[in-house]
Order: sequence, then C-alpha cells, then structure tokens
Amino acid sequence: MERPQLPLQQLHAFVVLAEELHFGHAAARLGITQPPLSQQMRRLEDTVGHALFTRAPSGVKLTPAGRELLPAARQALTGLADGLAAARAVGDGLAGRLRIGFAASLALTVLPGLLRTFRERFPDVRLDIREMTTAPQIAALHEGSIDVGLLREPPAVEPGLVFRTVLTEPFVAVLPSAHPLAAQRTVRVAQLADSPFVLLPREVGPGLHDRITGLCAESGFTPRLTQHAVEWQTVCALVATGLGVSLAPAGIRRLRLKGVAFRGIGPDAARTRVAVAWRQDDSNPLVARLLGAVGQDPGPGTGRPAC
Repeated sequence: MERPQLPLQQLHAFVVLAEELHFGHAAARLGITQPPLSQQMRRLEDTVGHALFTRAPSGVKLTPAGRELLPAARQALTGLADGLAAARAVGDGLAGRLRIGFAASLALTVLPGLLRTFRERFPDVRLDIREMTTAPQIAALHEGSIDVGLLREPPAVEPGLVFRTVLTEPFVAVLPSAHPLAAQRTVRVAQLADSPFVLLPREVGPGLHDRITGLCAESGFTPRLTQHAVEWQTVCALVATGLGVSLAPAGIRRLRLKGVAFRGIGPDAARTRVAVAWRQDDSNPLVARLLGAVGQDPGPGTGRPAC
C-alpha cells in the first residue's frame, strides 16, 4: 500500500501549533486566521488517521500520535530547507562540482594561481582536476566528462566548443647541457637544424606539435624526430640523456632538470597560446565562475596575459 504524502504546508502548521499549543498564537505566527489553521490540522489528522491534538478551552496538547509525528515533521522541514539552500547555492554557482582538464605544463604557470583564486572565492565548490593533453581534453569536453579545459594551441574552430586565449608565453630551446649551443645566451631555431628532435606525439597535441614544426619550417628545415614523449618532463629527461633537442613553452624551465639547458630563441621569439575551453551550450554556472577567475592571478612563470 502506497504511503500518503503529507503536504509540507500542513506539516509546517503542525510544527508551529505543537510549539505554541495555542491556535490563536500559532495562527498569528503563521500569518493566517484560526479557521484555515483548524482546516489544515483536520486534513492532516484525516491523512494520519488519528487525532494529533486534544483541544480544550485553555489550549491544546499533543496526543501520543502527535508526539510521534513531531520529530519526523521537523526533520522533513529541515531537510527541505537544506535542500532548497543547496539547490540555490548550486544554481548561483557557489557550490557543486567542477571538472577541469589541464595540460601538465600549465601546472608550472597558470594553474596554481587560478586554482588558488577560485578556491578563495568559492570554497564550497568541489574541484575535480584531471591532467590531460590537448586532444583528450577536446574529446572529454565533447563527451561531457570535463566541464572546462586549459590547453595549449587549441584548434581554430571546433564545433560546439568555445576557446578563449588567457595566456601567451615564448618558446625556448631545450638542449643537453653538453650541446655546443648551450654555451650561447640565445639560439636561433635554424641552428637546431642538424640536431635530432624530441617532441610530443602529434596525436595528443596536434596544435602545439604543428606550431613547433612550423617554427622549424619557417627557419628552413624539417625537424628530424627521433623520440616522442607525452609529458614535457619526459621530453626534457630524454634531452638530458643526449637523445636530441626540443622547442618548448618557456614555463618548462621551472622543471630545472639536471643535464638540461634552456635557451631563449631571440627577443622576437614566437609565443605559444594557452586557452580555456568550454562547451558552447553549457549552462553550468560554475563554468562562468571559473571564466571570471581566469586571468586574475596567472601565478609565477614567464607567461603574460593575452592581449
């Protein structure tokens, strides 16, 4: 047999009457007259199947059934109030869960300051941070498994997604410490033409991969790719062993790996672009909150806000 659903308005009136034990006082507290309050109590008693109050000229008293109902009624009203407050907080973008994908190199530049700023403003939001390269981030955005992406060199156009540039930083040459060019303060990209290259695979970051090979093409050569690594730390570690050289975002210098030399590639060095990405039709208010925090505190590093 299905249990009857008790109207919350009746439960609220019941709790107030149980606290006041006087119809006149309870009605005044509820902002109604006594007849509507009496009608509500009669309907509630009909639902329960038993009297909830004994009535007397001096006031009312709870019956055993009424005393049994009171804690449950209070719990139901408290649960509703808590649920409404939680729903408002989520709807206002003050609570809830936000899933963020980020390129590993951004942990050295923009990510720490962004997360610090966001957590200070919205301490009740649960952050789910996932390290991902560019291509997996775009796929995860389309699938809905992340809400926001922080990535490098996004595609010019991606249906259903929006990209906003938030940071640019120059490229640097990554050299083994024993490499002849490591003795120079700066190097030209063309000087790397005879060295083997270590790079991220194109399938995990096509934009950044093409940007680096494009810089080489502008300098008159096609890089000879001998090693691939998914993470920049691994790229640098392979460079340190003498397996090749690389071009990387300047923030990678913060890794400070032994056996690796980072050198600028000139005062007019090309810059790599960092963007925040989100679904165009996403109505999650937390996405807008994060977008508002992006660029407020980019944190330490060599990057600069995009113009």
